[in-house]
This record gives sequence, structure tokens and C-alpha cells, in this order.
Amino acid sequence: MNHPDLGFALIAASANILGAVAVTWRARWSIETLNMMVALAAGFMISVAVVDILPEVILNGGRTAALVALGGYMLVHLTQHTLVRHFHFGEETHEVTSVVSMSALIGLLLHTFVDGVAIASGFLVSEELGTLIFVAVVLHKFPEGLAISSLFLAAGAGRRRALGAAALLGVATVAGVLLTSVVGVLGEHGLALSGGVTLYVAASNLVPEFQAKAGWRLPGAFFAGCALYLVAAQMAR
Repeated sequence: MNHPDLGFALIAASANILGAVAVTWRARWSIETLNMMVALAAGFMISVAVVDILPEVILNGGRTAALVALGGYMLVHLTQHTLVRHFHFGEETHEVTSVVSMSALIGLLLHTFVDGVAIASGFLVSEELGTLIFVAVVLHKFPEGLAISSLFLAAGAGRRRALGAAALLGVATVAGVLLTSVVGVLGEHGLALSGGVTLYVAASNLVPEFQAKAGWRLPGAFFAGCALYLVAAQMAR
């Protein structure tokens, strides 16, 4: 079966690995740069979720689609902040247990699988929507790979295991793309599910990472992410 969206998934998966490489092979990482990337990604992702994904699924699926989106939002909260309480998009600076790192990986695998579903579902609607969702996904993949590999290092794992954890996230994204076209429920409700997940990751994961920090640079990066979305949406049409 032809998967024109598979190449986009592979690029997104590569960004996970690049984030892991940055934290495992660089002695010092610029926290300010990471925060700017997180803020930019948050602005773009919220824009795509609110302006494109949610209106599209509610227009075609009505209340059922809205409930699926809500379910996606709650599912991420369950796996990343209820069952696993120690997770954030950033470099881990505290010692943690291997149980914490593995639990975070399991939670993120679900999220990254839905990333792949989102890309595939977007392209099923239109090339424009698929491209915008791809950009939203790839913008947070680097901080995501950095976060999980950093968490594994903090738990005492070596570089190979830390890189492997990020690679698994990439594999989950590719799997999400491949399975969307063959698993009926994903083809039918995948976009609605990804709308809730995207909104959660942006508003409840990424925004809290920088909103309490002083200065105008991070809010500026957030608004720049929203502006970047508007430019990308115009170019995609």
C-alpha cells in the first residue's frame, strides 16, 4: 500500500533522535534555546489544533468527534501526568529511578503513536492539513527526544539506552502512520483523537514549561509560533 505520508513520519522520527543526540553528546545545552523551541512549537500546535483540526472533525463528526477529541486530551493526561507524575519537556536535572524513566517512555509512546496517526489522518483530508500537522509534530519532536533521553540518563542509563528510548518514539510515530490506513477506528476517529492530544501537548505540556519564566523572549516565541502557523497555512493553500 502506498504511503506518501511515510516520508513525513520518518522526518519527524529523525527529529526525536536528533534531540537525543543533542543531550547525550553535548556537554552543555542551552536551556534558553530549548525553551524558545518549546514556546514556538506550542504556539504553532495550538493554532493547528484550534483553527484546523477541531473544526474539521466537528464539522464532519459532530458531537461524537468532539467526545473523541476530549478522550484524547484525557488519555494524555492519564499517561503523562497521572500514572506518571515526573515528566516535563526539558532536560532532566534531578536523579530519577529507572521505573520513572520507563513509565515516562510508555506514556510518550502513546503520544508519539498518535503523532503518526495525526499526520496520516491529516493527509487523508487534504495535503494542506497533512502538511500543517506535520510541521506541528516535527516542531516538538526535538524537545521530546531531548526530554526522554535526558530522563534516561538521569536514571543512570547509558547513552545507547537513552538514544534507543528516543528512537522508539520515532518508531511509534511511523507505526501510527502505517496503521491509520488499515485499522478502521483510526481511519474514522484518528484525526479527532489527535486533535485532543495535540491540544493537550501544546497547552498542558509545553506552555507550562515557559509561562512562569520572566522576560519577553519566551512569550514572543509563543506568539511567533502562532504567526508562523498563519504564514504556513497561507502558503499551504
